Amino acid sequence: MNAADISAPGALPAAIQRSNIARLTLAQALAGANAVVVYAIGAIVGHTLAPSKMLATLPISIFVVGMAVCILPSGAIARRYGRRASFLVGAGCGVLIGLLAAAAVVLQSFWLFCVATFFGGAYAAVVLSFRFAAADGVAPALRPRALSFVMGGGVAAGVFGSQLISGTADWWAPHTFAATFLAQSVAAALSAVVLWGVKLPMPTAAETAQGRPLRELAAQPAFITAVICGAVSYMLMNFLMTAAPLAMHLCGHTQQSSTLGLQWHVIAMYAPSFFTGRLIDRFGARRIVLVGLGLIGAAVAIGLSGIEVAHFWLTLILLGLGWNFGFVGASALVLECHRPEERTRVQSLNDFLVFGTMTVGSLASGGLLAAYDWNTVLWVSCLPLALALLALSRSSAMRGARSPAR
Repeated sequence: MNAADISAPGALPAAIQRSNIARLTLAQALAGANAVVVYAIGAIVGHTLAPSKMLATLPISIFVVGMAVCILPSGAIARRYGRRASFLVGAGCGVLIGLLAAAAVVLQSFWLFCVATFFGGAYAAVVLSFRFAAADGVAPALRPRALSFVMGGGVAAGVFGSQLISGTADWWAPHTFAATFLAQSVAAALSAVVLWGVKLPMPTAAETAQGRPLRELAAQPAFITAVICGAVSYMLMNFLMTAAPLAMHLCGHTQQSSTLGLQWHVIAMYAPSFFTGRLIDRFGARRIVLVGLGLIGAAVAIGLSGIEVAHFWLTLILLGLGWNFGFVGASALVLECHRPEERTRVQSLNDFLVFGTMTVGSLASGGLLAAYDWNTVLWVSCLPLALALLALSRSSAMRGARSPAR
């Protein structure tokens, strides 16, 4: 950041900007372990505890439901009391998932485990807002970079979360993974300490007034494109990532192979974030989204080519890269769709629609895998991918048609 950018109207002091981005990045690393733990072992624990194997991925689906249901309430808390209050409530939910999930493993209670993952979803809903919070008080030209950099904290989350699983899975024998969930609670508590020092602007009177009607905001072509592309990118990532660990297990691959594959998947999800913002600055958000959707398509093609460990790993890595470009690019599009006083409403609406859609994919993946096979899961993912590509191409064509008229 140069001095002119930092001192732009409405920007926070440079020291506070840097402190906020550093704290949010560290919190992303700690809090992101929550999702890594749930996605890596949720279906396996569910497979062990569920009364029917068809319900094995239900806890992960409930995790996604928790995300979708809690996004709008977390946005309301942020609008009324400030983002930090929302962050701390989320961290409290992060502690709860660990405690309840550990109890569920010890008591062999599938339904208690489902309740736990709902709180995990609530925590994840708040963690999603870290990327938008990074853009608060930052000059408009630098917001995609700030958003992208904070998401880069997910690299550490991928490593930390997978090592948390490997290092603690058998600490409380014979209750496999109970200690993992307790360790995740500690990580959530540490993230609360980090977030306490974040200093963001408090809601203004204009934000309380809320700006334009929600219907008008949601009808913007750029917003519709951002929602569709963000929803498809995240839904397909979740759809395939939810099924992949269990598919590897059913194909006879080891838990270590599954966890390692997921670790590299999460690293691939977040590592590009350190430069995605610069790519958006140079090439535009729409082109970056297009690259992301193309990478997801490549992941599907690799998955269909075989069921060896290498096929699963390469599928997960390409899926992670595709998610990053698709989701970060779509998030940057959202930043173009609101005035300052409308930001929390538009951002919360976007995330609600994205994760409400993702719930469908999460609920469907386990049933498809149980009733059919991994290839069926992959083929079904082609339909929403085609929809996103169509929406993006139409949006780009409309934007190009308007450009000469200016």
